Amino acid sequence: MKKHRFPFLAFLWLALALALFPVLRAQETPTPATPATAPTPATLATPPTPTDDEDEDAGEEKITEELATSKAKVDAKLRRAEEKLRALGVEVEVDQKAKRKTRPHSNRARVDLGIATTGRELVVFNRDARVHKGETAEAVVVIGGNAQVDGDSQDAVVTVFGSSEVNGKVGDAVVAVMGSTRVNGHVADAVVAVMGNVVLGPDAVVEGEVVSVGGSITRDPKSIVKGGIQEIAFMDKFPEMTGLKTWISKCGFWGRMLWFGPHLGWAWMMAGAFLMFYALLALVFPRGIEKTAEVLEQRPGATFLTMLLTVLLTPVLFVLLFVTVLGIAIVPFLVIGAFFATLFGKAALFAWLGRRIFKAGGEGIVSHPAFAVIVGGLIVMLLYTIPVFGMVLYKFIGLLGLAMVVHRLILSMQREKPKTPPAAPIIPPAMGAISAAVSASMPSGVAGEMNADGAPAAAAAASLAPPPVIISAATLPRAGFWPRFLAALLDCIMVGMVFAMLEGMFRWFHFGSAFPFWFAVYNVVMWATKGTTIGGIVCGLKVVRLDDRPLDWSVSIIRALTAFLSLGVAGLGFIWVAFDDEKQSWHDKIAGTTIVRVPKGTALL
Repeated sequence: MKKHRFPFLAFLWLALALALFPVLRAQETPTPATPATAPTPATLATPPTPTDDEDEDAGEEKITEELATSKAKVDAKLRRAEEKLRALGVEVEVDQKAKRKTRPHSNRARVDLGIATTGRELVVFNRDARVHKGETAEAVVVIGGNAQVDGDSQDAVVTVFGSSEVNGKVGDAVVAVMGSTRVNGHVADAVVAVMGNVVLGPDAVVEGEVVSVGGSITRDPKSIVKGGIQEIAFMDKFPEMTGLKTWISKCGFWGRMLWFGPHLGWAWMMAGAFLMFYALLALVFPRGIEKTAEVLEQRPGATFLTMLLTVLLTPVLFVLLFVTVLGIAIVPFLVIGAFFATLFGKAALFAWLGRRIFKAGGEGIVSHPAFAVIVGGLIVMLLYTIPVFGMVLYKFIGLLGLAMVVHRLILSMQREKPKTPPAAPIIPPAMGAISAAVSASMPSGVAGEMNADGAPAAAAAASLAPPPVIISAATLPRAGFWPRFLAALLDCIMVGMVFAMLEGMFRWFHFGSAFPFWFAVYNVVMWATKGTTIGGIVCGLKVVRLDDRPLDWSVSIIRALTAFLSLGVAGLGFIWVAFDDEKQSWHDKIAGTTIVRVPKGTALL
């Protein structure tokens, strides 16, 4: 039908032009005077020559007759064009007030605000749509706007992030997602509102069910519902969420995070609240913010490479954890930890940006990281208002902030090697025997000098025995974040496998719900008896006290209980090892302990 619509419309307008041409010519060309010639049969039949007034009346009658004749010809051509259009299945309605314009009434519904339809379906994006009374649309789909159907819709009426109002007839369901629905007409199927309310007027007739998820259902006593009514309400009456809908239409669809306008103040307030949270992080952890910002300033290439590897390897890590089944328990902690690490990294990134801007105007203007965070955050908030770029910048800042924290954790593994004194020269036994014989044959004074400056056999033999390793926080290097994380991961997997087998053997043993408790018990027992865990043995780690006293049961229990505090703040107490100069976590500081790396070959059991 679309293929033949425009050729026949062109033919119709051409016919109108040909029909109106004589009329226009008659209006422009004056009536010629009757020539004085010999009378003809036609002139003999005419009456005598009239007066001037009679001539004017006769001219007007003649023009009126010509217009009537032209009108009749145009009507005839229009009727023939209408017949041809109806033969093709197009129903045409002629509007006399609009000077004979055609309208395929059954194929297209008029839309407010000049929005065109797509084929026979009314599809509107980020604007409101309306089907007027007496008009018909095949379907109505509105995304980011409201729909009002006063006429008919042969198929469903769907709105996403908007409300719908039906006063006419709908041949299918009426669905509103993140919006409310008002019905005061006939609906041939269900009426559904997700995160919205449903209001049925007195003339509402619903053939199917009426469902509201998250909102309420208000029904007039005269309304008719032939199906069931299901109300899954989170609150008595769900709000209209005008602010959220405005953000979606003004920001989300434009690819930006913020914009200036009504109903968008809440978005600026939320952005300001996050900015204050970043400033609070800088106030509480200024040293950590500075160290993380130095990662981007001193190692930009490595930081961007870390960001790329983080994006690529994070899905692989989650897949491996899900495949092992036991690693599923770690996934929530990793997600929460990554979220807070991203917030911490964004605060460091804002501090880096704020300091670079103020350094351009003079040194020493920004004296505290919190002030730099506020300055950098305000600049980024203004950049969030740029279409497309604002949304891309938001995602980029989050990934870069996480990469900065991850790279800082990697750098924390690079510990300084302890300075060891030069090793004493090792003298073979044969050389020691020769030296002893020579010293016996020499005078006592000379022999004494050789014993003092050289290496006698007894001293050489003593130097061959390795000195005992003193496990102390003062003599051994302290472990960073990643060795601790690997050891804890190995312990978690091992304990999970053991208790999973016990749960399979004894059905009454429910381990999964109490995993944190049993894992803490395992750590307390291993720390108090061996000073380390099985994962610590594999990674060469040992828990020691700062005062070099033995690690007893009381200290082990305190360290285990305070570890829940470090874990409760999204694992920030564990991550703090990467930023602390003493390589201590929060529960290490409370218990007065730390973790050291022992040399290879040292027995830990």
